[in-house]
Amino acid sequence: MLKPILPILICWASISLLPAQVPQGVLANAFECHIDVQWSTVPNANGYKVYRSDAFNNTYTLLKQTTSTTITDWICDEGPALTRNYKVSSISSSGVESATSEMVSATTAPMGDSALLDMVQRATFRYFWDFGHPTSGMARERSNGNNNTVTTGGTGFGVMSILVACERGWITRTEALNRVVQIASFLQFADRFHGVFPHWMHGGTGKVQPFSQYDNGGDLVETAFLMQGLLTARAYFDQNTPLENGLRSILTSLWEEVEWDWYRKNNSPVLYWHWSPNYGWQMNFPLRGFYEAQIVYILAVASPTHPVPGSLYQSGWTSSNYANFSSYYGYPIYCGPYGGGPMFFAHYSYLGFDPRNIKDAYCNYFVRNRNHALIQQRYSILNPENHQGYSAACWGLTSSDDPISGYAAHDLFPSNDNGTIAPTAALASMPYTPNESMEALKYFYRTQGAKLWGSYGFYDAFNLDQNWVASSYLAIDQGPIVDMIENYRTGLLWRYFMQNPEIQPALTAVGFKPDLIAAQELESTELLSVFPVPASAGSILTINWQGDKLEPCQASIADMTGRTIQRVWKDKNLTSTQNVEIQLPLGLSAGVYYLVLTHKTGKNYKKIIVL
Repeated sequence: MLKPILPILICWASISLLPAQVPQGVLANAFECHIDVQWSTVPNANGYKVYRSDAFNNTYTLLKQTTSTTITDWICDEGPALTRNYKVSSISSSGVESATSEMVSATTAPMGDSALLDMVQRATFRYFWDFGHPTSGMARERSNGNNNTVTTGGTGFGVMSILVACERGWITRTEALNRVVQIASFLQFADRFHGVFPHWMHGGTGKVQPFSQYDNGGDLVETAFLMQGLLTARAYFDQNTPLENGLRSILTSLWEEVEWDWYRKNNSPVLYWHWSPNYGWQMNFPLRGFYEAQIVYILAVASPTHPVPGSLYQSGWTSSNYANFSSYYGYPIYCGPYGGGPMFFAHYSYLGFDPRNIKDAYCNYFVRNRNHALIQQRYSILNPENHQGYSAACWGLTSSDDPISGYAAHDLFPSNDNGTIAPTAALASMPYTPNESMEALKYFYRTQGAKLWGSYGFYDAFNLDQNWVASSYLAIDQGPIVDMIENYRTGLLWRYFMQNPEIQPALTAVGFKPDLIAAQELESTELLSVFPVPASAGSILTINWQGDKLEPCQASIADMTGRTIQRVWKDKNLTSTQNVEIQLPLGLSAGVYYLVLTHKTGKNYKKIIVL
């Protein structure tokens, strides 16, 4: 009986000693400070080795051994404009190494702002695309947690990032559509509680995974973030094809099955965050006061099947601890906690909801959110707690991973600021503070990138006091980076979410009114005049200043989001005895712009209308 077995054992031993296959599809993509090397998965490989040489010799040394199919080679510390060559081998389960692949080569080069934005968005998007759960397609809650824990709100953010990737050509429309269909189909059979999804669920089964002891049911805020993404996708996939028609039908069903009115807790005048089939209203968290949840009330009023009255916005959301009449470093905040709170308050509800050019009884939220970001940047410049690294380019306090607490909320309160900066805070503020956020991006990448940059873009947070960089990525921090940068660049997600027919009537019902001068409180009509008004592209403007002498003064032309279009002069002394002439850019499209004077006592603005 042993004789037939022995040849089989010998054969098996021979097979196990065979090397793994040579990796195929090896690519090297160069950026300003790093080169990404990636390749196709080798079946049954137990890992890979990446070898590197410079441009002037053929001597390859081991760069990294990894189980991934992509690595980042950070080389800007070695100099600018560097060429590097790469070869990749695979390792079998028995440890036998294959031959190396064909050589690929790449050369780093300086990058402009647009290319840097492309790089950050695309790398961050990979968190949702490459690291999405294989069964559900949903966003895993974090990169260093349970790989079967997916997040509801983070998936909404991720769906929007898929639309960005499709629009920018990183994936095809068919690929984007198939992934959103995968997610929507999974959600149809996932746990819901009166139509409301839990905060976390199992990515393979759709069963609720408790966020805490009593939080094992519906989470209205996370569901609103998810619906914001799904409604944006419903508007985006508008073609008359069987698959896109079917997807819109599923998304509409998921949207219409959310029982927003149930979460009034026995018809009370406010919405509640949680409900559990085991613990009922035990969490007892009414949604009052400004923080990240404004989108909940907009969607609850917008619901075609389970709406709440528009008056609930006043009796619930704005009814307590809402208005804030303070200014911080000269910037009014209008509503919210001291200093505006963690920066994500200005992001999550506005990935789809476009706050420009409208206001409620309290403020224009675009202006409020811009001031929130400027307050945080100014705080970092002044650095009252003397943290390492804080500056005009290193800023951004929000909820993130933390070297001391594991995960914590960070803001201007001294007790909440332990020196932890999260890149998402500044980067997702790009629509509000494009110049300040762009400087932060460059600092994060060029100065801190050797430690801070990884396979999915910037790691979640860093703390220079502690010489600490997170090893993690979080879906709720990654998504706003992709989505808000895109809203700054093209307004894509704002445009499609606001196209949903339910949204504008809901905004009217809760009290929003047009505010066509989105930054009207910035305009200094008494001191600064510009003529002619209106003007045309390429025409000469005459500027007159009636206040005290400004020295030195900088001038620029900005659009209504605050993005600088043209720098007019860097240093000039202005007095009320002189007129100054400038020429508008020839290629300026019709619209509303601002002349911005920046000086040691602040800024002054004057509207320019171009026909």
